[in-house]
Amino acid sequence: MNAIDLLLSRQSCPRLTLPAPSGQALDDIFQAAIRVPDHAALTPWKFIACEGEGLVKLGKLFEKTAIAENFSENDIARASKLPERAPMVIICIMQHKEHQKVPRIEQVASTACAVQSMQMMALAHSFSGIWRTGSYAHSAYFKNLLGLNEQDEVVGFLYLGTPEVEPIHKPAKSAKDYFEIWC
Repeated sequence: MNAIDLLLSRQSCPRLTLPAPSGQALDDIFQAAIRVPDHAALTPWKFIACEGEGLVKLGKLFEKTAIAENFSENDIARASKLPERAPMVIICIMQHKEHQKVPRIEQVASTACAVQSMQMMALAHSFSGIWRTGSYAHSAYFKNLLGLNEQDEVVGFLYLGTPEVEPIHKPAKSAKDYFEIWC
């Protein structure tokens, strides 16, 4: 798939199965993450790729968080199984670096670009994925379990694998609804 088709057809796939990216495909996904715009070369990212037993470990962290934060009984019961929705989940973290010219929001944006680049590279290698956030990404308790500081941010969880179904194509949007041209 060429870059134009890749960018114009990007969409998420929530139903993923084995295999997960591996070998050169996984190396390319990781490299795509660290090639994103990065003001002052701070490299404010950290990624934890979970598969196999790593998914079980992530599920246990979700369950601990759900219990500690008094989630509903249903949410607690399903917490440990959430990572099993894909054969690989990458926890995408912005580790804040104090810098007078690079505010926190730029570091979050750089990490978000890394997530997008990883998903695009996965698509280029015929895998698919979905970027999820939710309660766990925004949980101070979960961040603490990961050993993160208060200023750090879990930007999301990138679920990767092989699509189980053909993604539902979203209706096209008109760029003119979102862009103004000033001449």
